[in-house]
Amino acid sequence: MKEPWVRRGYDQTRLWMRMPFGTTNRAWLHDELGDRIRPEWNNTVRPARWEIAKPHLKTLTTALSNRFGEVHVILEFSTTERCDHKCQTATGDDCSCSCRGEHHGGGTYWMNWQLVGEGSTLTGPVGRVERHYIVRRGNVAQ
Repeated sequence: MKEPWVRRGYDQTRLWMRMPFGTTNRAWLHDELGDRIRPEWNNTVRPARWEIAKPHLKTLTTALSNRFGEVHVILEFSTTERCDHKCQTATGDDCSCSCRGEHHGGGTYWMNWQLVGEGSTLTGPVGRVERHYIVRRGNVAQ
């Protein structure tokens, strides 16, 4: 995929991100996300990717869609993790449970993104659902 993409895995501690090559990509990430971030370029996997702390999902998605016009976002959720009070009163946007963010207290801004696909996979002991969104410039809700 040549278009920029961001992936938030269910059991990953960091976002995975890819954008078209540029010699200033690291500096751009710092400009958009702050000087204190620690983006890591992981070229030991295919495709090679940037790895960034999860709390930057909204800011990163907004910045990528503004820079490139659109960004593909894949959010992974558990099909077996029950939505409960912890999810519904959360303050961040890191929902991974079976409600797929619909009842999440801290961030359902992605409900305004264009959903282009959903697929279920069984990986290990946890069933997972991946939601594939396309976020276009100006389509990131506040």
